[in-house]
Amino acid sequence: MEKLLELDRLTKVFTLGSVISRVRITATDSVSFYIKPAEIFALAGESGCGKTTVARMILGFEEPTSGAIFYNGKKGTKNEKVWFTEGIQAIFQDPFGTFNPLRTVDRYFFETVQNYKLAGSKEEAIRLIDEKLRAVGLSYEEFSGKYPNEFSGGQLQRISIARALLTNPTLLIADEPVSMVDASLRMSIVNLFKKLKEELGVSVLYITHDLATAYYVSDRIAIMFRGNIVEMGPVEKVLMEPKHPYTKLLRESIPEADPNKRWDTVITLADTEYEEYLRAGCKFAGRCPDVMDRCKDEVPPDIYVDGVLVKCHKYAGE
Repeated sequence: MEKLLELDRLTKVFTLGSVISRVRITATDSVSFYIKPAEIFALAGESGCGKTTVARMILGFEEPTSGAIFYNGKKGTKNEKVWFTEGIQAIFQDPFGTFNPLRTVDRYFFETVQNYKLAGSKEEAIRLIDEKLRAVGLSYEEFSGKYPNEFSGGQLQRISIARALLTNPTLLIADEPVSMVDASLRMSIVNLFKKLKEELGVSVLYITHDLATAYYVSDRIAIMFRGNIVEMGPVEKVLMEPKHPYTKLLRESIPEADPNKRWDTVITLADTEYEEYLRAGCKFAGRCPDVMDRCKDEVPPDIYVDGVLVKCHKYAGE
């Protein structure tokens, strides 16, 4: 099976506190997954679960404590990340934070074309820029000479995607790309990702806390909690037939427009986020309705159940 991007036991440890009272927090703990060509893979979970740390390590903004990243079978090293820059591009959460409000947006495009030597003349550069803008439903005439504040959030996010497409990447890292976009525009962005996959063969690592858009746009999904992937598999199986207690809790938290299905569950946060990261056994043990004695001390194994990877003691021995 061809793998475009592969993460092998990727671990990142941060040291917090003073010299006297230092504490080591494992932000990602042996995270492993792969993304195939022309596939949308979602990495989902609540804030603070380690999703963005994974993205930052892939993009080279953070150095892994251990583990490896492979792109097209080639292993990344501390001193060699140039091979990522063209093949992998990023789209960030805040479209307004991507562009300097005092610069016209088209300057970013021309700089990218110049830096990567993508065109031999200004006319050729304009043709290339217009081609990428049209792929996201815009045109060169619509954005030439304009400043970021002259666009809506949805337009700016599509402009960010067009800029990322200039180098003809095979993989887009999209970190919460619709969380700061109006609800009415979110579907246009996720539909754009589907279009890029189907028409251009672009793969997407879609990082989100929004299970509804993850279900709509993704082929496969990994659910993260406190640095661990707790469930991973085809999106239909993971979200429609969740097996891990945490995935079930996330699934049940999605509001439904049904007055007969009112929220009546009492949730108790037995631990702070900090304490959950330091827990010796299962990180979810403090909240889990199915907790067992061994969950508090033993790290659960990764077990495949009906084609889905589940990190849970419940399924040990099945």
